Amino acid sequence: MPPTLALIAATSSEVGSTRSRLKKVASLAGCLHALKPDELPTGVSYLSGVLPQGRIGVGPAALKQAAGVTPAGESRLSLAEVDARLTDIAAIGGQGSTQRRAEALGALFARATAPEQRFLAQLLLGELRQGALEGVLADALAEAFVLPPERVRRAYMLVGDLARVATTARREGLAGIDAFRLQLLQPLRPMLAQTAEDVATALGDAGERVLEYKLDGIRIQAHKDGDQVRLFTRQLNDVSAQIPELVASIAALPARRLVLDGEALVLDAKGRALPFQQTMARLGSKLDVARLSAELPARGFFFDLLLVDGEEVFDRPLLERQRALDDLLPEPDIMPRLITSDPVAGETFLQQALDAGHEGIMSKAPSAPYEAGNRGSAWRKIKHSYSLDLVILAAEWGSGRRKAWLSNLHLGARDPATGGFVMLGKTFKGLTDAQLAWQTQRLQEIAVAREGNLVYVKPEVVVEIAFNEVQTSPQYPAGMALRFARVKRFRPDKSAQEADTIEAVREIYRSRFAAPEETSA
Repeated sequence: MPPTLALIAATSSEVGSTRSRLKKVASLAGCLHALKPDELPTGVSYLSGVLPQGRIGVGPAALKQAAGVTPAGESRLSLAEVDARLTDIAAIGGQGSTQRRAEALGALFARATAPEQRFLAQLLLGELRQGALEGVLADALAEAFVLPPERVRRAYMLVGDLARVATTARREGLAGIDAFRLQLLQPLRPMLAQTAEDVATALGDAGERVLEYKLDGIRIQAHKDGDQVRLFTRQLNDVSAQIPELVASIAALPARRLVLDGEALVLDAKGRALPFQQTMARLGSKLDVARLSAELPARGFFFDLLLVDGEEVFDRPLLERQRALDDLLPEPDIMPRLITSDPVAGETFLQQALDAGHEGIMSKAPSAPYEAGNRGSAWRKIKHSYSLDLVILAAEWGSGRRKAWLSNLHLGARDPATGGFVMLGKTFKGLTDAQLAWQTQRLQEIAVAREGNLVYVKPEVVVEIAFNEVQTSPQYPAGMALRFARVKRFRPDKSAQEADTIEAVREIYRSRFAAPEETSA
């Protein structure tokens, strides 16, 4: 068997080169089964694109310097050695630490082969886009250690740590992972939703569904254990200190022990949601919290109950959990909801949510349990979206499975005042393999300059872009950027001079928020 870093790198490349979930799972399962017990936690972390040390103080410049060293001719690195080296690099501090970290990283890269160097660089940059997401890895763990996938996913839901689940599964089998319980003051992975195109699709033929407002705030999981209250984000970060007003409202609830799922939001004086960026700035700030909480207080809107007075309820049907939630919380703290099978009623409910300044609605199966970390059909989200015809200004070469294609598109709107184009953001989402192949050939034909991984092109190709919102952004010249942009289709029937203008983008912004301050035309 090859040294374990080579095995991990080869598995990552193999997983990244296929779109088949079954093939991804099989490849990952084979790799996990081959790892030694002491290698398993690190291997699981690396395959999920997570560095166990977190940030180690190495930026793109140091990585570029390290990647310039001649690769080793043969694989020799074990996971234990790589993990120890990275731990040592993370501990380097004091004067001259940046250069010393770069030198230590270069020494590590000198012992790595070319494929291993590529893998390490992507891992350290957080750009390991191989499709080995947590759900795929959980199923691979089940296959590797011959366990029911749903039991592995449940264990991961409760623990939130795939490496720990993997170690327990290998050492103790089914009895070990079944012994996991929900731990108060330790966050769970949140349950996620698939996207539905419209209300009718979200309702389907399954009878009644629970519709809820979908707020454009911050996902909040609230834990209460006696006098202790903790608030966790979707990324499982503790933000209790930043939102003391919400901590106080949870502390005042009659239940002594509970876990709630919901959204934290900041509203304006008229009760409309502030733009997402302003909510993020308010809830993410660790400075002058007392003043901010008084001037821009956060509200909690909760839609699910996972534990109450020490009793786990997440396995119960949604309607049962929500009845218990209604008994526990005051009505203003409960997410607005409607139970219906009528698409007309659903459309009316969606419009009410949009009129209140919210993102859209959710559609949920009444009988579904809470499956933390899962993105299944039990929950579906319906958002209002916009589309614009924009011009491609440049493209970046892809990585992993897309490394042979120009993938990430730089998009611009037409500026009639200058005759040029104003960049509004980038996207690689929504592109099929056929579109990737076509745009790679077409964009190289009209390339005007190259800079590293970037290819600048003549502004000729028009593409229809769907997006959820226009947000303020100091990164781009007009002070605006598209949020959740994705490609709908190419527009060969349109010339660049028929593309949408920057004023059309500003108008979309004005329709919801005040116009952003423009840094230039």
